[in-house]
Amino acid sequence: MVTTRSIKVLDGVTETTTSNKIYVGNAKKIGFLFRRADHASGKTVFSVNIGGEPENTVTPTMTATNMLITNTATTNSQTITRVASIDSGAANGDFYAWLDPFVVCTWISVTATETTDGTHSAWIIIQTED
Repeated sequence: MVTTRSIKVLDGVTETTTSNKIYVGNAKKIGFLFRRADHASGKTVFSVNIGGEPENTVTPTMTATNMLITNTATTNSQTITRVASIDSGAANGDFYAWLDPFVVCTWISVTATETTDGTHSAWIIIQTED
C-alpha cells in the first residue's frame, strides 16, 4: 500500500532559517512545496540538504544537493532540469520540486534564504510503500 504524508518543516518564518532534520529513510518519492508570502521586495531561495546516516543518529551530517527536479516546462528535446535551489523571484507564490528518484538519503532539511522581506514556509511530501 502506498502512503503519502506531508510534513510542514518551515512555518511562516521571516528570516533565513534551516528546518529541523527529518528522517525519510523509507521514502520511495520525496517532493517539496515551497511558499513565499507577504512579498514587498527581494526574494527567497529554497534549498535542500540531505544526509545518509541511520535513523538513530542524533546529529546527522548534511550535504547540499543539486538534485532537485523543478516544475520548469521542457520540450521533447530537453532533459529534466536539476538544480540546487528554487528561487521565488520577486513574487509571492507556491513552488514545487522533487528529489531526483536516483538520490538515496535518510535525512532531509530545507533552508529558506531571505533577501529583504517576506514569510517563508516549506513542506516535505513523502511517499512510502508498505
